[in-house]
Formats: sequence, C-alpha cells, structure tokens
Amino acid sequence: MIVAIDGPAASGKSTTAKKVAEALGFAYLDTGAMYRAVTLAILKKNIDMNDPVALKMLLDSMDLNVSTKNGDTVVTLNGINVSDHIRSVEVTQHVSAVSAIPVVRESMVKIQRDIGHRSDCVCEGRDIGTVVFSDAEYKFFIIAERETRAKRRQLDLRNMGEERSVEELVSDLKIRDQKDSTRKHSPLTRAADAVEVDTTHMTLDEQVMYIVSKVKKVK
Repeated sequence: MIVAIDGPAASGKSTTAKKVAEALGFAYLDTGAMYRAVTLAILKKNIDMNDPVALKMLLDSMDLNVSTKNGDTVVTLNGINVSDHIRSVEVTQHVSAVSAIPVVRESMVKIQRDIGHRSDCVCEGRDIGTVVFSDAEYKFFIIAERETRAKRRQLDLRNMGEERSVEELVSDLKIRDQKDSTRKHSPLTRAADAVEVDTTHMTLDEQVMYIVSKVKKVK
C-alpha cells in the first residue's frame, strides 16, 4: 500500500510524512533527500548539469541509501553519512535544477518504485502521486502560505547553524516554486484525485492526525 504526499518546498510534507508513517506502521521514503544527495554529488565532482553522459556515469556508480533511524532520515552517499550536508544552502539552491534533469529523474524513479513496492510505504516528494506512484491508494497534496514555509525553512537552517532572513527565504521559495511547477519533466502539480491539505494554520500533530484519519477511514 502506498500513501503519496506531495507539495512544494518547505510545506511541511517531509516531517508530516515521517510521522504518518510512524502512526500507520509503514516504511517512509524521503524522495527529496534522494535528489538532494544527487545534487551534492554533482556539486562535489563539479559535473556539468548539461552533460547527460557524465551524469549517467555518476548515477550508475553512485551508492545511495536512504533510511530512517529514530524518526530521522539518514542519507549515505558512497558509504558516507551526508544527512546534514544535503540540507545546506548550496544544495538547496541547485536541487530544483538537478531534479528537472530527465536522466536524473529516470534513475531516481526506478529506485523509488523499487523501495516503495517492498512494503507498505509513505512516500513524499513533488511527483509521487502524479508520476512515481500514480496508482497510489491514498494521495495528499500539502500546501502552506509562502511566508509560513519560509519560517519553517529558517528554523531548519538555524538548527544547522545557518542564518537566513525570512525575506530572503520567501524570495528563494518563489523562485523554487516557479522552477518546480514549470519544468518540462514531471512538474510539481496536484494529482486530480489527491486531497489538498493547507497546513498554514495547522500544528504538526493536526496534520498527521488528519491524514492518518483519512487513510484509516477508507481502510
């Protein structure tokens, strides 16, 4: 069984998805972390994003693993824990462009489908309900006002020792939203059968309870 949770950057979908998975006893798949890990690898090796051959070689040789430990997403890249590094400002600024590259998405979708079909799973991202698991039993599309999302991102960065103003982050999110929703390959969009959840004025517990209740009610 697949529970698909999509939405724009900093809408709260990652934290919500983790808690929903815990409440349902399902596995959790953070697809955004996977794209961030690929972005980090590309930046570290200084690979031209317009060179599909070099990108394919990187993807084929890359050992990427995403798991959950004590409620936190753990990402290892070639045996090294990069869970904190993938949340850096530099990676955040480039991940949208990397996510739009067809060869990258094709590679990641294969991995995501393989993981998702191993067990009951809560998957979150930007095209889970529309592309990766278009036949998912349950689909949710989480949204929130941009300033609210900026404040959430600010808190995440502050916890990693990085300080950014809300105004800067609002500007970043505006650009990110535009890129994600207009890219040619798997753009961010709500699936026709997805339930929209506006989390602007909802607590984390309220978000989790809402989704869990919907799944359990249908089950």
